[in-house]
Amino acid sequence: MERVCFSFELVPGQEDEYDRRHRAVWPELLDALRENGVRNYSIFRNGRTVIAYAECEPDAASAFGAVGDTEVNRRWADWFDGVIVGIADGDWQTSYKEVFHLE
Repeated sequence: MERVCFSFELVPGQEDEYDRRHRAVWPELLDALRENGVRNYSIFRNGRTVIAYAECEPDAASAFGAVGDTEVNRRWADWFDGVIVGIADGDWQTSYKEVFHLE
């Protein structure tokens, strides 16, 4: 299992829309996340900055890569075009190095 933390920015003025859409995440997207090894997934927002944390089996690249290959994730990503900065060109994610963990 790999823990991953990453961040991205929202388009100015889209903060409330981003929150609204996450209050009703599609059940089929949640299923795709679980089925492909993403667990304990949390998203936090401060202004336009979004930080996310997830635990992934066997690792983040495999789990999120498999989710990314699903039709429901493609629809979700398309729906967020214009809400998340840079999502169309794939340059939207900054990963953080884990330096401490307490279980």
